[in-house]
Amino acid sequence: MRKDQENLNIPIQNKLTLPLNNGNYSSTIIETTINNVLNTENIDECIVVLGHYCEEILPFINNIHDDRLKIIKNDPVTVGLSVSLLNGLQNISSDIALCVTGDQPTVSTETFNNILNTLFNSDNPRKTISILRRRKTGKLDTAEGLGMPFAADRMELIKYLKDKDDNLNPILREIFADGFDFYGVKENHPNELININHYSEYESIL
Repeated sequence: MRKDQENLNIPIQNKLTLPLNNGNYSSTIIETTINNVLNTENIDECIVVLGHYCEEILPFINNIHDDRLKIIKNDPVTVGLSVSLLNGLQNISSDIALCVTGDQPTVSTETFNNILNTLFNSDNPRKTISILRRRKTGKLDTAEGLGMPFAADRMELIKYLKDKDDNLNPILREIFADGFDFYGVKENHPNELININHYSEYESIL
């Protein structure tokens, strides 16, 4: 994203702090993502894990006033996504965790509800991953290409994340290989499947 901004000769700005219009008010990518999570049913606590560029992002998160919100920081900051996820999971007490990245403002509260309900209604929630689909919906035959957002049993996730410093997909593939059921949940809008990695993708959701 920063390279795109340099190439376009526009001011460099952390993508999580880029503005979005939400109805009658303005927000940012990170604020919208967090608020969509907080508006989801059965959310008792919301942990935001910060690492790189923490000082750029924190002022925007501080705009959100909700007792369920807690901020923790990676130390050191130079760790993979799996370490950030583990830090978050170790700082909540809920049995089930909804895991989301900070740059997913297009994923609606309704979709988060559907992800959680799919897990709750599964035959064995402890051994199930309910995840926003990338290709197929329903029971999946592979974990290839999958990532956040997803919901799963917190303690089961911690088992797989301990002593790992990696991207998420290899860990999801390992979980799948161990016999967990994976269910793909359909998006409520095509924009929910957009990964905001480039400035053009950000512009496409405005």
